[in-house]
Amino acid sequence: MRKLICMLLAIAAMPGIANSAELDEIRNYREYSATFASAGQPSKEQLEAVRDAEFERVIFIGVSSGRSSLANEDVIVKEFGMDYVHIPVIFDAPTVSDFYHFAAVMQRETDRKTLLHCAANFRASAFAFLYRVIYEDVPVAEAKADMNGVWQPDNAWRQLIFDVLQDNGISPHCDGCSWERDEE
Repeated sequence: MRKLICMLLAIAAMPGIANSAELDEIRNYREYSATFASAGQPSKEQLEAVRDAEFERVIFIGVSSGRSSLANEDVIVKEFGMDYVHIPVIFDAPTVSDFYHFAAVMQRETDRKTLLHCAANFRASAFAFLYRVIYEDVPVAEAKADMNGVWQPDNAWRQLIFDVLQDNGISPHCDGCSWERDEE
C-alpha cells in the first residue's frame, strides 16, 4: 500500500499530470495535437496549469478591453516563462490579415507548444480550423467537426473562413459539412 501511495504521488508531481484537470476547466479547451490547443480565456491559475503542461507560447486573439480579458495577461505569461503574442481580432469584423498575422507567428516556430485563445474560443477555434486545414493538411470535415464542437461561425466568420480557404485553393465543402447555423 505504501508503495502504491508513493507511486501515485510521484505521478502527480510530473509536469502536466497534476494540473491536467485544470486545463480541461478552461472554457472550451480543445487539444488538437501534442503542440497545439485552443481555448477561451484562462484565469491566472489556469495559465499556471498551461505552463505546467509545458506550453511554450500563448497567443491571445481577443481584445484586451473585453470584459472577460485577464488584466496583465502578458506579464503573467512572461513571468511563467512562456512567450506571449497578442493579435487583437475584433469579433464582429475579423480580417484575412488577422489570420495571416497569426499564421506567420505559428510558422516561425512550428514545433513550439502553443495555446491559442480568445474570450470563448470562438475566434480561436475558427483560426485553428483554418491553420490546421491550410498548414497541417487536416481534412476540412475533421477540422470543421472540431470547430463545431465549440460553435458554428456566424456570417462574418463564415465569410472570413471562405475567403482564406479560397486564397489557398481549398474548398470549404465536404461530405457532411453544412455551413448554415442551426438558428438560421
